Amino acid sequence: MNLLLLFDEDFLPDGTARLTGRRAQHAREVLRAEPGESLRVGRLGGLIGTGEVMENSPGLLHLRVTLTEPPPPRAGIDLLLAIPRPKALKKVLPALASLGVDRIVLVNAARVEKSYFDSKVLDGAFVRDLLLQGLEQARDTHLPEVLVRERFRPFVEDELDSVFPTSAARLLPHPPATQPLRAVAAAAGQRSVLAIGPDGGWVSFEAQLLESHGFRPFSLGPRILRVETAVPVLVGQVALLAEDNAPRQDASRA
Repeated sequence: MNLLLLFDEDFLPDGTARLTGRRAQHAREVLRAEPGESLRVGRLGGLIGTGEVMENSPGLLHLRVTLTEPPPPRAGIDLLLAIPRPKALKKVLPALASLGVDRIVLVNAARVEKSYFDSKVLDGAFVRDLLLQGLEQARDTHLPEVLVRERFRPFVEDELDSVFPTSAARLLPHPPATQPLRAVAAAAGQRSVLAIGPDGGWVSFEAQLLESHGFRPFSLGPRILRVETAVPVLVGQVALLAEDNAPRQDASRA
């Protein structure tokens, strides 16, 4: 936990914050914070800064909070993700929050087991907790939005354009493709939407439907990766290319 996240309900009228539960336990047992010491904190959906410890007793952490800095910049990436195995999803969601992804749509696909949609991992409270873990790791305060859709074709045909901006670069990692990511990457300042299939990939019908809605296929190379590996690799590569494509200030004029 690299950041203690503060929620609106933590704040008292005087501007201080009282934390209980897991966060207070972490501050006491792991950080061993003493009165007068400062901890790194951030308000969910807002700024980050410091919290001076006023009291750190069993089950209660009382902080004097100063919030002055913005959280890390957003990645400018959204994700259409065929829902992976629940065990893998528990790894993927915190990683996506850590990487600054804004919107995640978990969708059905031909190679997705129907039982996945009955998993407790999709419970709203469980999803939120996984995302918060990712924010704590990355020192971020903005929760990604997570949507679940159990029907692939109706989502793509009826909802896709309202959920994801039509101006975004639509990218389809797909093993049969031959062109590299750089050939289809977003222009500077353009959002990207990645459509990542399940283990085994999108079937031909799904890939063709996505392509008909503007997704451009590309290859990650000869290695076939599991979803929990492919997701952070892809998000990282798209974010890096966007950074490389961004206009650079001439250092000689600085």
